[in-house]
Amino acid sequence: MGEVAECSLGTVHEAVEQGASSDAVAEALSRALVPLVAHDALRVAATNPAAEFGPAAFSFWHKFDPGLGLALLHRAYACGNQSAPQVPGDDLYRAYGVGSELLVPIRDRRGAWGTLELLRSHGGRQFDAEDARRAVRLGPALARVLRQYVTAGPLAPRAPMLAPGVIIVGPDHRMRAATPEAYAWREHLRTSRRTPDFTDAAHLAGLSLQTRRRLNDPHARRPVLAAPAASHGRWVGCHAQPLDDDSGDVAVVIEALTGKRLLPSFCDWYSLTPRERQIVHQLCEGAAAKHIARSLGLSVHTVNEHLKAVFRKTAAGGRDELVAAITS
Repeated sequence: MGEVAECSLGTVHEAVEQGASSDAVAEALSRALVPLVAHDALRVAATNPAAEFGPAAFSFWHKFDPGLGLALLHRAYACGNQSAPQVPGDDLYRAYGVGSELLVPIRDRRGAWGTLELLRSHGGRQFDAEDARRAVRLGPALARVLRQYVTAGPLAPRAPMLAPGVIIVGPDHRMRAATPEAYAWREHLRTSRRTPDFTDAAHLAGLSLQTRRRLNDPHARRPVLAAPAASHGRWVGCHAQPLDDDSGDVAVVIEALTGKRLLPSFCDWYSLTPRERQIVHQLCEGAAAKHIARSLGLSVHTVNEHLKAVFRKTAAGGRDELVAAITS
């Protein structure tokens, strides 16, 4: 099944390599998966092992109604499990003509990279255990597609370094107000994005819902989001916290993601080893190869060999380009 999946996803890899839009990638992905697990609509929500919580860093939608997606997000948070499968055949699904849903994690040996959600229309055959087994076995192949999508994007930022902006999200999980800097970010994302516009609403709702959950459960994951340059021209970060008043509002900060805050996600997507991560971290701190070698108990030769591996994985032309990509 793994080899079959890789063969079937060849056209998807080609679309990503050619810089296709999110909609085009989603369509290619759906076409490739139909012979393996028949479906009428598809949604892939991508995250990464370093992610703080559930909302997607980016996503692919094909014939999946945005209204249903947002409604499912709200209901999943209300149930306390963002990745829990919903109950097919209820009023919400019937309202959107859905008869059956299949929700599976996208995983490989490195960790979890998101979820694959497939829908079948009302009146069609229900998803069964064999469909679920086939879908789960697609995980590693789909994870490679997601990593390719991120790493095929620009290494160095192509978008300007905008000042941080703040968006106020009300108890209904919708934007109530925003600073001029936040509007500048929204305009930048509108003109440069390669993802559907309606995903903005899902991101805000997810951050808002998770912030409120954390108020009741201090152990819940922090509402933090890292979106890749492949989608937005540069890495973009969002984090949220409740306002210190009685309004019930949440403040969402949107800003360029750089340096130490970027490194965990950057290293995940580019498949850097633990040792390579240590070296890149020190490199971004301005350390020379000799200093890195001494602090890690390695030879300079070994450090340089690790750096060559990092340059190969990231397609960086050298130390300066790699550091600029992470810190600027």
